[in-house]
Amino acid sequence: MSETPDRFPETSDVLDAETLAIRSLNDQLRSSFSGGRVVMTQGVNALADATIANVLRAVRGFDDFSEDNDPYGTHEFGMLEIEGERVMFKIDAYDQNLEYGSPDPADPTVTTRVLTILLASEY
Repeated sequence: MSETPDRFPETSDVLDAETLAIRSLNDQLRSSFSGGRVVMTQGVNALADATIANVLRAVRGFDDFSEDNDPYGTHEFGMLEIEGERVMFKIDAYDQNLEYGSPDPADPTVTTRVLTILLASEY
């Protein structure tokens, strides 16, 4: 996907099978923390334990995807505010050795997904 779509793919009936597969795999990782790796930056890790728990709960429940934060319809990025902290998450699709981008992000047999949770100030 090299170009931004002309309109936001609001419903699955306008998305191709590859995009739907990527979206599904990203949603699985984000909502259940399974199907890949989850990492937090030092800034997130330095928050109080209760705040970290709230951050993790908010990331898992995030569903506010829009044209601004999800132009391709793959659900790989989000920003939220938790207890006064702006928090971001990003899902990247790597090859199985975590060296390069995945040769096919829609294929979980050749892809390792990494969900990174970070403070916006760390970006």
